[in-house]
Amino acid sequence: MTSAGPPRDHGDPGDAPTVPPPLTEPAPARRPSAAEEARTIAASTNTGTLATLTADGDPWASFVTYGLLEGAPVLCVSNLAEHGRNLATDPRASIAITAPSTDADPLASGRVTLAGHVEAPVGAERDAAREAHLGAVAAAKYYLDYSDFTLWVLRVDRVRWVGGYGRMDSATGRDYTAAQPDPVAPRAAGAIAHLNADHADSLAAMARALGGYPDTESAVCTGADRYGLDLRLDTPRGMAYTRVGYPRPIDSIDELRSAAVELVKMARGG
Repeated sequence: MTSAGPPRDHGDPGDAPTVPPPLTEPAPARRPSAAEEARTIAASTNTGTLATLTADGDPWASFVTYGLLEGAPVLCVSNLAEHGRNLATDPRASIAITAPSTDADPLASGRVTLAGHVEAPVGAERDAAREAHLGAVAAAKYYLDYSDFTLWVLRVDRVRWVGGYGRMDSATGRDYTAAQPDPVAPRAAGAIAHLNADHADSLAAMARALGGYPDTESAVCTGADRYGLDLRLDTPRGMAYTRVGYPRPIDSIDELRSAAVELVKMARGG
């Protein structure tokens, strides 16, 4: 009889399609932390799925909108709604947020679950929370101040981030709150399209020299952030993924071009 082993979490490395390993040691390439990834995803949209508990202790999932107050989701919930009644009885809650994506495979997209408990903000924090929600959800101006709606702030205690197949990690609520959203990733779509359309040879050179795949036949950029580029490769051994890191972090999308030029020079020995 075999042991069942520890419980698995969706997104574990074993869930990833088999990919060929690197043939050489990749150059060091820093990645955003799980807390940074989570803050970036949370800031990329204003909708999520809120999980609450009914009076009977049953799970209840609801589609909601939110704003962010220093990373904490701010919800405006009708007291007549099922999830509104649930929160008034039991403040434990979590929200699942999926990053916007055009990938044909939904499970390849980044997503995050923020878990904790809700509190009704008071005083100056309520004013800040109100503005944060209105700033993200303009339509809330029509109902936010009605007496049968309640403003809740989700105090995040635990974070689970999944970056697609085989990429996942956890973070504490404290680390999540202290992190900052990535300044590059949300605005990188145009730059990524340009790299793929006009600099495919350079991307392949990066993968061969810096990414650990000297057998790369072609490469496309699938993501860019303040620390580096994510690449998807075609090799004779099959499709693979790697990452190349800039010599130093960048702080805005305006710096991405020069950082990419430096990577090309590194890849070609310049």
